[in-house]
Amino acid sequence: MRRYPPIADHGLVGDLQTAALVSSDGTVDWLCAPRFDSPSVFASLLDHRRGGHFTVSAETAQPPVQIYLQDTAILVTRFLTESGVGEVVDFMPVERPERVVGRHRLVRILRVTRGRVRFSLECRPRFDYGRAAHRVGLGDDAVRFDAPGAQAVVQSVGPVRWSGDGDDIRSELAMDEGDFAALVLTVGDADDSPVPPLTAPDVMALFEGTRDFWHAWVRRSRYRGRWQDMVNRAAITLKLLTYAPTGAPVAAPTMGLPEQIGGGRNWDYRYTWVRDGSMSVGALLGLGHIEEALAFRGWLGDRVKAGRTVSGEPLQIMYRVDGDPELPEVALDHFEGYRGSAPVYAGNGAAGQLQLDIYGEAVLALSHTVHGVGNAPPYDGWQALSGVLDWLVKAWDRPDEGIWETRGGQKDFTYSRLMCWVAFDRGIRMARDFARPADIPEWTMARDGILRQVMERGWSARRESFVQNYEDTTLDASLLLMPSVGFIAPKDPRWLSTLDAMERELVSDSLVQRYDPQASPDGLRGSEGTFSLCSFLYVDALAQAGRLGPARYAFDKMLTYANPVGLFAEEIGSTGEQLGNFPQAFTHLALITAALSLDKEMDALG
Repeated sequence: MRRYPPIADHGLVGDLQTAALVSSDGTVDWLCAPRFDSPSVFASLLDHRRGGHFTVSAETAQPPVQIYLQDTAILVTRFLTESGVGEVVDFMPVERPERVVGRHRLVRILRVTRGRVRFSLECRPRFDYGRAAHRVGLGDDAVRFDAPGAQAVVQSVGPVRWSGDGDDIRSELAMDEGDFAALVLTVGDADDSPVPPLTAPDVMALFEGTRDFWHAWVRRSRYRGRWQDMVNRAAITLKLLTYAPTGAPVAAPTMGLPEQIGGGRNWDYRYTWVRDGSMSVGALLGLGHIEEALAFRGWLGDRVKAGRTVSGEPLQIMYRVDGDPELPEVALDHFEGYRGSAPVYAGNGAAGQLQLDIYGEAVLALSHTVHGVGNAPPYDGWQALSGVLDWLVKAWDRPDEGIWETRGGQKDFTYSRLMCWVAFDRGIRMARDFARPADIPEWTMARDGILRQVMERGWSARRESFVQNYEDTTLDASLLLMPSVGFIAPKDPRWLSTLDAMERELVSDSLVQRYDPQASPDGLRGSEGTFSLCSFLYVDALAQAGRLGPARYAFDKMLTYANPVGLFAEEIGSTGEQLGNFPQAFTHLALITAALSLDKEMDALG
């Protein structure tokens, strides 16, 4: 087991309520249970000694290889040894995902496809972010780990014999071609009820059921474009990051992974951002995944109606997957952090920030029409939404922290104004299309006032570009969304010159920075890599502007930065390494959007 494998050197498996990262050397080094945002069971990715891990390894002549079974979330790690080829097949069965369950299963099938392979097995859980002690109980076919409020059970199928190693367990296992063994980990809330025994046919039934679930889900996609495999993998990743009982996607399944190795930008992303989730609606609808889009809209509508926030505003930027707005930020000082990147934070203090752009993204998500589905908003939901827009009439012209959650003080961010314009524009359309009561004159006055203000104060005649905020002339890649939301035509002279300015200042060989923190200090120490979301937004903007050659080049170049199984983290570092929480939903939904846009524009050429 490597002390800290590269962030990108992992595959993701999950059951639509939680997820695990498996490194290419066969180590489960991240798993929280029973939910994405629950305390960790394995977290050696953040602390090699204290975090805990579950390893299946073999001595190899060359680095192991990971693949996904086509169009599934079943991960295969292959060990190419001198004496043979072995595999561990990892997956989490998707069982009644719509119901909240307290226990979750990770299945690890061991097999040898050639020769003879000796596997080394270790299971070292560390509950509650490594803070809770546990006791272990060894049985013939099952080992039980008990901690306060949490439990893990490892069941063995086949010739596996565990031995105690303090409060942990280990084993050595030699297998020949055709032999079968499996380890089934059941984790979650403490539960005195026994875990039913499993046989080899039971394990294979779980495998086949999981495979069939993912094949059926992928078949629902209507995407038949030029990048089928990458778009399918991005869509599966978005699905894996969605908490099925509520329809809320998390930004990433991890916390604490650094935006700069050794730096302090180590945030907890295991929550649902209104912005990210809202933007996923368009991508999901573009693929034909209507059920998921409607589920998130239902969750979002409930947040609008509830109006319960930490800040006292009608909405806050992020919530827990069940809609709870309380996300207190705590530093886990006992964790050394990924390669010394500390402190590691659980919870997210940015939840209390004012980011006015979320109102535009929320209304945009709720305004999407879905073919074959009744789209008129229910009366109670409309009353709540129109009340939010009435509030926004008086609130939009305020400084805020902006889309990037800076901690350097509030400013008049252009992107925040842009999305407030979207909120009023889509709200007016909905009121007219569905004949709903609304103060349309006030909303129209606010919408038009925002447009005039952005054109006057968000535009720099000297830079010939729209800029990040009204105080200076810093460029900002979030404004790449301006043509997508209809604020400006994609070939308008002002927009084309903005695109040119961004290319000169923010783009380097298809990789796009969010902004230059040296030019506009964000109140955070350290630096960061280029932002993969912005790189795909850049592709979308180029395609809409008719610059298809550069768009196609930038898109294909970005795909080379995916890890071997097609996943992206939040950022790309200066030497091409992936940085930040992994995998990130925002990046994958932007990949889908860019592919859809490129296909549309290229098809139009005939």
